[in-house]
Amino acid sequence: MPSRRASAVQEQPQTPAVRPESQPKILPGWAIATIVGVGVLLVASIAATVWMFLNHWVRDLTATAPAVGTTIIAPEESKAALALPDLPEGTDESAATAYLAAQPTAYWLTPEIDPVSEIGARMTNLLNEARTQGRALAIVVYGLPERDCSAGLSAGGLDDAAYAEWTQIIGDALHSAPDIQKTVILEPDSLALAPECGNLADRTTQLRDAIARLASTNTWIYVDGGHSTWLPASQMAELINGIGMNDVIRGFATNVSNYNDTALEFDYAHQLSGLTGGLHAIVDTSRNGAGSNGEWCNPPGRLIGAPGGTYGDDVVDTNLWIKPPGESDGTCNGGPVAGAWWPQSAVELTRNVTLP
Repeated sequence: MPSRRASAVQEQPQTPAVRPESQPKILPGWAIATIVGVGVLLVASIAATVWMFLNHWVRDLTATAPAVGTTIIAPEESKAALALPDLPEGTDESAATAYLAAQPTAYWLTPEIDPVSEIGARMTNLLNEARTQGRALAIVVYGLPERDCSAGLSAGGLDDAAYAEWTQIIGDALHSAPDIQKTVILEPDSLALAPECGNLADRTTQLRDAIARLASTNTWIYVDGGHSTWLPASQMAELINGIGMNDVIRGFATNVSNYNDTALEFDYAHQLSGLTGGLHAIVDTSRNGAGSNGEWCNPPGRLIGAPGGTYGDDVVDTNLWIKPPGESDGTCNGGPVAGAWWPQSAVELTRNVTLP
């Protein structure tokens, strides 16, 4: 018989041995730090992406097209401003030039003044002026290959490769400033002249590609719309539609460098809009204060028109001064070369205002 002692001893449950490989592993400090660091970077990257998306969305949502009340910059390096120091003080020419230099007016980008090597710096200056003045920016892009095949007074422009590079630099600058409202008047006369020049296919491609380079947030592009006494609205609309970018551009500009009455241009803009799927318009009123006498090149007796931001409706976003008053149309009616400052013209055009 088993001893009492033996029978009194109960078997204790045995704790199973823990194999070393089943024990929880503790990562070294460097690995933990690496995982935490990667996590932080991942969260930061996601947050940055979300912020960038929201920021771009807000900017796109709050971008506003030109309208009545829009005021563009008075460029500090306009031809009027640059000419002023060389004019004798106290003269009519000086007073008229000073007045026009202070008026909100589009700045014309041309390869003759702002070539490929300098256009980037020019754009930076113009955008900085817009921020400093707290105003919108309006530029005219005017460097198309075979720019003026008809009158010859504004002949020039770049070749295709240089034009592509030039407009790309302008487009990059526009893209860099989504906070600024930017109006682009793209190649005045380019479409209206194309049938006469016989280069419509090339010109359409050049404009289409330029639009693609220039398009960006808060950039409102208006292509050439001719004017009310040039091509019929049906023909002009066909030219605009032929670019195939009506879903990218804001619309068209009329009366650029011309003198037609504002009411006539509004009527014409409404006709064009109805034939182009509802595109909007900008009307140049810089020199139409006395209407037109039928001439386009330095006609005598003209006056400056209504300041930019004065008029607009559901089709015409607003009027602007696009062609700077006081710059010659060309060597006609006593004027200097196209684009040169002409003090005598400045005096004549400002007869309807009281100069300081």
